[in-house]
Amino acid sequence: MTRMHNPPHPGEVLREYLGHITVTEAAVKLGVNRVTLSRVVTGTSGVSADMAYRLGEAFGTSPEMWAGMQLQYDLYQAGKRPRPKIERMAA
Repeated sequence: MTRMHNPPHPGEVLREYLGHITVTEAAVKLGVNRVTLSRVVTGTSGVSADMAYRLGEAFGTSPEMWAGMQLQYDLYQAGKRPRPKIERMAA
């Protein structure tokens, strides 16, 4: 999987998929709490595997699409953080 430069949080993409549907209406259809879905849409929470399956079913996409977006976002964010020098281990 190639990494995107500054990939969007999946919540931004979800906002586009929702269109004119409110978070409350979407939460009911997805079978989740409104606050849970709102946190994903605002980018304060990530897309879990369960949510990826729910979104895939609701929008006719694959759960891998949603999980992949989350992974790309997480990897990009982690790559921006400083970390200690890690010594390579022999295989």
